[in-house]
Amino acid sequence: MATQKLLYAGLGALTAGYGVMNSIYTVDGGHRAVLFSRLGGVKTDDIKTEGMHLKVPWLQWPLIFDIRSQAYKVVSPSGTADLQMVDIGLRVLYRPDPSQIGIIAQTIGEDFSDKVLPSIIHDTLKSVMAQYNASSLLTKRNEVSAAIRNDLEQRARDFNIILDDVAITDTQFSPLFTQSIENKQIAQQQAFQAKFIVQQALEEKKQKIVSAEGEAQSATLIGEALKKNPAYLKLQRIEYGKKVSRVIAQSPNKVMMNTENLLLDVKGVDTMMK
Repeated sequence: MATQKLLYAGLGALTAGYGVMNSIYTVDGGHRAVLFSRLGGVKTDDIKTEGMHLKVPWLQWPLIFDIRSQAYKVVSPSGTADLQMVDIGLRVLYRPDPSQIGIIAQTIGEDFSDKVLPSIIHDTLKSVMAQYNASSLLTKRNEVSAAIRNDLEQRARDFNIILDDVAITDTQFSPLFTQSIENKQIAQQQAFQAKFIVQQALEEKKQKIVSAEGEAQSATLIGEALKKNPAYLKLQRIEYGKKVSRVIAQSPNKVMMNTENLLLDVKGVDTMMK
């Protein structure tokens, strides 16, 4: 009899302990929870914050949501206004609206991100990119990114999802469009090179003109100087004669030269000037 009482007491204690353990649940930091009841469904207006909470075993269980920002990445093929196909990689930082956890649990479920985000992201990318040319992803990247973000935030708000950041991470153009961009860059480089060559030729032409004008002016000045002062030519002949004599003096061979060959025939200059 005493053994049976102990056995019943032990079973009662185990049952009570199991009941207590299953009557308590914990909401971790950065999470929110709502209770689902087999009788009444989700209590949308009773959102549980972080900490320990009670529930009725078997009859109730918590639906716990992570309200911290999480990354979701998508690559979507989209058509542009100029009929080009572009694969756009988009990264979204999302989180559920903490005040609307009950509505999300009731209407979408705990896997709301996989149910909502792919469809609205693909639809947004296609609708926005249809307004821009493919080249806009290169020349107006910030504008395109802002347009995608504004449209996507409005669509996500309808499902009680908050977007903290939206960014274009990658763009892959079609091979034909990539080749056309390369050809355009090559053509621009060739045009720039041709322009540089033309400018260089013009500068060289200007330099030659300036040089020719300088030589002509120098010749005119020398001619006028000779008319006014014939002794200038004599001095020049003497200077050149000195240079010739220095070269001959440094040679090991003996050379005999007259004054005319040494350009020292000063009298000949007087005759030539007359």
